Amino acid sequence: MNPILIIGGGVIGLLTALELARSGEEVVLFERGDTGRESSWAGGGIVSPLFPWRYLDAVTRLARWSQAAYPELTAGLADATDVDPELTVNGMLVIAPGETQAALAWAETHGRTVQTVDAATFAELEPRASHRPDETIWMPDVAQVRNPRMVRALRRRLEQLGVTIHVDDPVERLRIDDGRCRGLVSLSGRHDAERIIVCAGAWSGDLLGSWPAPPEIHPMRGQMLLFRAEPGTISRIVLEGSRYVIPRRDGRTLFGSTIEDVGFEKTTTQSARDELYAIATERFPVLKDYPIEAHWAGLRPSSPAGVPYIGPHPTIDGLFINAGHFRNGIVLGPASARLVSDLVLGHTPIIDPAPYGWTAARG
Repeated sequence: MNPILIIGGGVIGLLTALELARSGEEVVLFERGDTGRESSWAGGGIVSPLFPWRYLDAVTRLARWSQAAYPELTAGLADATDVDPELTVNGMLVIAPGETQAALAWAETHGRTVQTVDAATFAELEPRASHRPDETIWMPDVAQVRNPRMVRALRRRLEQLGVTIHVDDPVERLRIDDGRCRGLVSLSGRHDAERIIVCAGAWSGDLLGSWPAPPEIHPMRGQMLLFRAEPGTISRIVLEGSRYVIPRRDGRTLFGSTIEDVGFEKTTTQSARDELYAIATERFPVLKDYPIEAHWAGLRPSSPAGVPYIGPHPTIDGLFINAGHFRNGIVLGPASARLVSDLVLGHTPIIDPAPYGWTAARG
């Protein structure tokens, strides 16, 4: 069998490999480090875009398909691997003055559930918040997954399905001849293939930069804090500005994140730690009672308008991309993986692929 090579072992690459393996394809995956340890690990795991009404409909269509797929996907992974991604529906309170009508209009157009709540109802939903606006957008159906557990479950499931996974094996270059993909060269050597899917997140732009129509993907650093709180300390996802709080089932509470255009610099900074801690404890004073367990940074793969690139290269046969999801890799991942798999295998696509094309207008 002619293998399909996937470059990138984050949640996008892992989900893409899962779709293809389920279709009976031989899949070989290459990861420059360890699987799922970049932005897939570093993010918050919210199964919704932040402020979804601000995005183009192309993002909403992917998110809606993925949200419907998540219960079966995560339950299947938990059953098969004994690693539960902990899909949890605890809703999201969005403090966005002046955006209520836009949110309600978006919800009506796309069949989503969005409500408005007053200060008293806000206090009932999240009593530990210090700020309770007179009007808040409430999205009761928004869920989260524990993304590190999600990527571990995906890795284990792929191993069960016989997918070959190369870790610590960065791809050095693609092998293109006469307008057709012939394989790649990685640290481990030459690998022949006629179909390659680039799912390399923030590194996708650099990998493809020497070929025609390079995608506009570049890294954007985000830093996050983790408080070791007790179960039930905070109940809801709460979003205000670019900052959000995410409570896990075991009480651990994420607060993030920054948006920093610093290239491939992934180190954490004391200034970001101090800023995040100050905002977190001002909004949720109870967090002062708990220690910071971790502080980390990740590199998001930004793209114009946040619309990912999904589909075949316009001039190189056999070369595909599934990258550029910015802050939405978790929520857009299942749909993106299915869509690119449909295109690779010649199946009827789940949604119109045109908005995600390699050279499609974005924004």
